[in-house]
Amino acid sequence: MTDFFYKASGTLTPELDMKIVLKLETWLKKSFPKKILSNTMDSEAHEKRPPILTSSKQDIAPHIANVSEMKHYLCGCCAAFNNIAITFPIQKVLFRQQLYGIKTRDAVLQLRRDGFRNLYRGILPPLMQKTTTLALMFGLYEDLSCLLRKHVSTPEFATCSLAAVLAGTTEAIFTPLERVQTLLQDHKHHDKFTNTYQAFKALKCHGIREYYRGLVPVLFRNGFSNVLFFSLRGPIKEYLPTATTHGAHLVNDFICGGLLGAMLGILFFPVNVVKTRMQSQIGGEFQSFPKVFQKIWLERDRKLTNLFRGAHLNYHRSLISWGIINATYEFLLKII
Repeated sequence: MTDFFYKASGTLTPELDMKIVLKLETWLKKSFPKKILSNTMDSEAHEKRPPILTSSKQDIAPHIANVSEMKHYLCGCCAAFNNIAITFPIQKVLFRQQLYGIKTRDAVLQLRRDGFRNLYRGILPPLMQKTTTLALMFGLYEDLSCLLRKHVSTPEFATCSLAAVLAGTTEAIFTPLERVQTLLQDHKHHDKFTNTYQAFKALKCHGIREYYRGLVPVLFRNGFSNVLFFSLRGPIKEYLPTATTHGAHLVNDFICGGLLGAMLGILFFPVNVVKTRMQSQIGGEFQSFPKVFQKIWLERDRKLTNLFRGAHLNYHRSLISWGIINATYEFLLKII
């Protein structure tokens, strides 16, 4: 308190009688509330203390962190839902071409004969599968990339590639949904089951392994397509005209995702043809990827053009699908 008065007035000196100081102290305590006096005397100490968060901010902080950590998963899920709802009929035409090697016109006529009632038959499995797998694809890629950068000293390309492969491998857990989708879209099985539950039940008697027919091509496709998608997405966007508006950014993201999706769709088209053939079978021998590929190759007169039948439709479907996915994902990433 004595030091306080020395600072407050230049007339007071250390030689001043202590009695005067004590009297002034007594007068101040009586004249002013203790809270004000205490705040004045401790002002210097308060200035040195670090700021303290209020309880409300402390309560909100964990929730903000949780939303930030999950946003890549949420954006991927919503992007997949938007895509499936729009492009499912195109996918169904493509599926018929992959399975039977027929022309686009014949596949469309098949769907017309099936009727509008069956047009969206089998949409539930891809809806469940794609929303889940794309959520994992984008979310796990981001999480694993960050984790590997912290703990592994490797070049950036190697780190991102490993994260992409691991994310694609994790997606393969949901192969049973893709398997059931194949069965529901094949008109040969229309009389065996009418919905997703019945299809799952029909496979149950064959054991858990039956749900994972076609796992090898799924793993191959997911891993390598993820590596190419995440590695090339940035460089492709850099070559596009600089976007200055939200609409321009949306268009660039659509073009970037569409071009990549179309390229990967063509590149992995034969893999999907083999996967579709393998997954259309219920029960019986589990044939290897090379054996099924050889069988299809012979059936289609050993012509590459026949093996790629339906590839042009797949190109346009992938262009639209991945354009929608990438644009939706990037848009939601900015607003969440």
